[in-house]
Amino acid sequence: MPPTRPINADRRRLLAAALASAMGAPRRLAAAPSIHTRPIPASGERLPALGMGTWITFDVARGRSPVPSDALTTRWQVLQAFFTAGGRLIDSSPMYGSAEAVLGELLPQSPGAAALFSATKVWTPGQWMGEQQMARSLDLWGLPRFDLMQVHNLLDWDAHLPTLRRMKAEGQIRYLGITTSHGRRHDDLAALIRNEALDFVQLTYNLAHRAADTRLLPLAAEHGCAVIINRPFDGGDLFNRVRGHPLPGYAAEIGCTSWAQVFLKFVISHPAVTCAIPATSQPAHMRENMGALHGPLPDAALRRTMTEHFDRL
Repeated sequence: MPPTRPINADRRRLLAAALASAMGAPRRLAAAPSIHTRPIPASGERLPALGMGTWITFDVARGRSPVPSDALTTRWQVLQAFFTAGGRLIDSSPMYGSAEAVLGELLPQSPGAAALFSATKVWTPGQWMGEQQMARSLDLWGLPRFDLMQVHNLLDWDAHLPTLRRMKAEGQIRYLGITTSHGRRHDDLAALIRNEALDFVQLTYNLAHRAADTRLLPLAAEHGCAVIINRPFDGGDLFNRVRGHPLPGYAAEIGCTSWAQVFLKFVISHPAVTCAIPATSQPAHMRENMGALHGPLPDAALRRTMTEHFDRL
């Protein structure tokens, strides 16, 4: 749904002034140290193995008008932490309330945003409605084109995929894909991976939900699909599961200083995974998450140890 209050040039100038006052003048970002990256099979282009989701966390309007300035400043700080750490892929959707509009406000004020890999979704029935919604998203983000357009939760995919193929051929998007979440519709997604030429698929995978291990992840690798992982923290439930438990000894072996980094390294160490997209509204949590881009990743034996240990908690 569109934001309750559209963005305008005056609001953008006010935001820029507020951010400059709060954070000081934009600085040239230091080059990020070597980080884990993965190739997109369709092109060979490499992406950092961690991106950023915007579900809930960037929907700062939530029926409030005007949007609280402190909420916008905090999200700007989240973006700064993300880009400073070498992040590129940001994923959103028209389903996420004001998230796309907030990104459109903040990205022009964000040093490092030139590296952005923009990913959003079409989430409406019908070809014509889909075209209108995608044009609206492009306007909200303020971009000349999207890097990746995805059919959200397979909604009317047979109407939208021909449009996405045409848009890709015309250079309006660079990649196309399909998403699902919460482990739903795995059979349908498997059929689409087999039968449609998809650049990306997006699905749920984490230490608590590993069903994709047995079929979807191997199938995506076989058919040359890049894989984006949503809900790598299971919507925060993984933290509830480990509350009160110390970090396991193996965490130090793979350079993890927090449970968040353990959870993320488990996900991005899967050989079929291209990028995981944790979401946060806290700059400190973003910096902590992005730390998982550094240091050793678990091998197959340690991944088994991690799943066995988690299942016992």
